[in-house]
Amino acid sequence: MSSGNVIRGTRIGSAPERFEQRIEPAPRRPVTYWCANDHRVRFLIAAEAEAPETWDCPRCGEPAGPDRGNPPGPARPEPYKTHLAYVQERRTPEQGEALLAEALETLRRRRGGA
Repeated sequence: MSSGNVIRGTRIGSAPERFEQRIEPAPRRPVTYWCANDHRVRFLIAAEAEAPETWDCPRCGEPAGPDRGNPPGPARPEPYKTHLAYVQERRTPEQGEALLAEALETLRRRRGGA
């Protein structure tokens, strides 16, 4: 025997009981993309939305485009960069020398050297 506080016939996220209270989804249109491995990627987007130029293929991970005969090329992975490479992108050698000289001067003052 069930308790008296159970709501029967409903679940979380269920539609309203009355048909006229149901909300119509926004108009959608299908978009199809093809990757270099000839995989078809199809999904729905809003009718007024602009489709992106490329989309990642869920099967192989390569970029896919709307033209089956001319799919985009494979994505070039970003090469691994060391911490020094990132620092060198942000600073010129002159800025690096100035920072190093300033840090050495601060260290010498702390240690009591001239």
